[in-house]
Amino acid sequence: MSPTELPHYHGEGPEAALIREQLNDVEHFQTVAEVFKQLGDTTRVRIFWLLCHCEECVLNISAMLDMSSPAVSHHLRPLKNSGLIVARRDGKEVYYRTADTEQSRLLHQMIEQVMEITCPELRG
Repeated sequence: MSPTELPHYHGEGPEAALIREQLNDVEHFQTVAEVFKQLGDTTRVRIFWLLCHCEECVLNISAMLDMSSPAVSHHLRPLKNSGLIVARRDGKEVYYRTADTEQSRLLHQMIEQVMEITCPELRG
């Protein structure tokens, strides 16, 4: 069977071949899976959502989530490594916020829609 043929023909048009071609690009799908894996944890979703609205240090995030600082740092690391959040240092303090990327904006919108909430406008 050639790569353009399917076992059963159901009237697929030329777009079927394009879709199959995209399906073969496993690396792109892996990238998407990695991003969603970061948000597969409730705490990370909460941290991400918080950082969509304000820039905060670990101590403040810890207080807002009623968690220890090491636990918050444990969750911040993969979010930062995946490019969903960024950090900046001011003296000894490190502040975190969501990355200014289309990916972060789309994830924020998705969270807002799933939770059926309108997010507060805290950033200035």
